Amino acid sequence: MMRSRGLMLLARLLGKEDLPEGFAGELEAEEHVVATADVVRDGHLVVTNRGVWFPGEPERVGWHLVSKATWADGAMTFVVATQEDLGQAFLLHDGPPRRFPLGEPGKVPQAVHQRVTGSIASRERATMPDGREAWVLERRVSGRDGTIRQIHPDP
Repeated sequence: MMRSRGLMLLARLLGKEDLPEGFAGELEAEEHVVATADVVRDGHLVVTNRGVWFPGEPERVGWHLVSKATWADGAMTFVVATQEDLGQAFLLHDGPPRRFPLGEPGKVPQAVHQRVTGSIASRERATMPDGREAWVLERRVSGRDGTIRQIHPDP
């Protein structure tokens, strides 16, 4: 018991948090919790160094797949993309916004903002062959060396 308290104190001093009770996911060996928040009537958002875990979902969403995350009116809203492999790059397709009202946000909004923006190594505007404008992003994928190239067309 004493060792467990010591480990918990050390984790908090290092800026790491405990998993919320009832969390069903399985963290990777190098993955640690950065922030958590209760979702009103629906479990928890768990923010790790590798991505975000949504309530009731068995897998984490990596930061490189979060196209947009906003904090407004007591809720975190995420737009998560899927990737289409084009060989030299990935074409992003945004999913619908997913809104999570939070009881007490704690460090979640700040932690999400830091990690989403921190995953972007560079970005520039480009015109796609079909005439649409797009962002061309170089993004870090947590747990892997280097970056990947993503093309994010304007809506």
